[in-house]
Amino acid sequence: MVAVAETTSGRAVYWGTGRRKSAVARVRLIPGSGQLTVNGKDGNLYFQFNANYLGVIRGPLETLGLENEYDILVKAEGGGLTGQADSIRLGVARALCQLDPDNRSPLKTEGYLTRDPRAKERKKYGLHKARKAPQYSKR
Repeated sequence: MVAVAETTSGRAVYWGTGRRKSAVARVRLIPGSGQLTVNGKDGNLYFQFNANYLGVIRGPLETLGLENEYDILVKAEGGGLTGQADSIRLGVARALCQLDPDNRSPLKTEGYLTRDPRAKERKKYGLHKARKAPQYSKR
């Protein structure tokens, strides 16, 4: 779901919500210099300077050539770092679609607008986990 753009102090703010596994990210795109802030911390520090996570998040911006045009402000909850990084990527892509509807087709072809539906399978009774069965005993 993408919220309506608003303005704060004369600057346009674009919203996007991303989800992955149990992680939820509320993303705001604000015109700026390309900084990433997650839960009030610098994005590099939050994602432990991991180039994979940071590359995943900046993917939609790099596809459109806007990596140094917008600041990314994120409120991320739930899951681990991988789920949060993927949910931020989806939120950024949705916010970019709100910025300009023409951005939708290049983001769609790269797969940035597709929510990953995989989630943890529930535990079944009689089993240790979702599929792990107790050890078989013949007698």
